[in-house]
Amino acid sequence: MDYLLVKFVDIKYYTGYPKDLGPSRVIHFTSEREFVQLLHEGHPIVVAFTIKCNYSQHLDKVLEEAAAEFYPHVKFLRVECPKYPGFCITRQRKDYPFIEIFHSPEQAANQGRIADPNITKYSVKVLPFNFDTSAYGFREFFKKHNIRATDQN
Repeated sequence: MDYLLVKFVDIKYYTGYPKDLGPSRVIHFTSEREFVQLLHEGHPIVVAFTIKCNYSQHLDKVLEEAAAEFYPHVKFLRVECPKYPGFCITRQRKDYPFIEIFHSPEQAANQGRIADPNITKYSVKVLPFNFDTSAYGFREFFKKHNIRATDQN
């Protein structure tokens, strides 16, 4: 009987197996105070407002991949709306899950005048429903809206 000896080498193309993304870079929402502290760090923040559904499970995987790619220049935050209804209700949206991107004050400063100098202004972009929720989709959205997602921009 002949045996075939196969040598395995590092494969550089997609094999269909999940990527090893390392530790999770997605921050889970715990309080509005923590959210405000993240805003004051100056990085754009992608906030996913979710409820328990099949699409949210898919979105969790996408967020993990995108958070690993854009770390540390963009923060990704996941809010479980049943646990924090007050924070979610203020968004005045009824279709879940949805994503909002908060810009840092430096990026929002040139988007309009501020009446009170003691008020910090943040710009918010809501992703459209037909948005490509993938790391590539986030990259294109950041490019389109001039959101600094890497050191190279």
